Amino acid sequence: MHIFVDADACPVVGIIEEIAHKHNISVTLLCDTSHVLYSDYSEVIVVGSGADAVDYKLISICHKGDIVVSQDYGVAAMALGKGAYAIHQSGKWYTNENIDQMLMERHLNKKARRASQKNHIKGPKKSSVEDDERFAQSFEKLVLMVLAR
Repeated sequence: MHIFVDADACPVVGIIEEIAHKHNISVTLLCDTSHVLYSDYSEVIVVGSGADAVDYKLISICHKGDIVVSQDYGVAAMALGKGAYAIHQSGKWYTNENIDQMLMERHLNKKARRASQKNHIKGPKKSSVEDDERFAQSFEKLVLMVLAR
């Protein structure tokens, strides 16, 4: 098992590395040239800044049984299609049972934004200590489940 992180603006990288280190699991952080990262634990792969370049690289190198951390539903869907596990940085697991609904909601929200002519969208709220704890618990539960298989 390997953990791959869509690390552009990912607020839980430290938590991921801490749990991975605890269980002796390799981690790869992927980012584009505008979000260069450094890590003492993880391998860092920097890809070109093209649209979705990080997403496509991540999907090309992940395999069945790996864990993918991404806030992008499309990346999660492709990871699930390869037999990998996927988790959102909020701690929500992506599954074959919920991914279609999530993709449909994303599509409908995008359509609604286009129709309203509003182009300014607030980013996600800053994560709290409770959010980080929720992610850590959910992520470690997923890691232990995958290790047990």
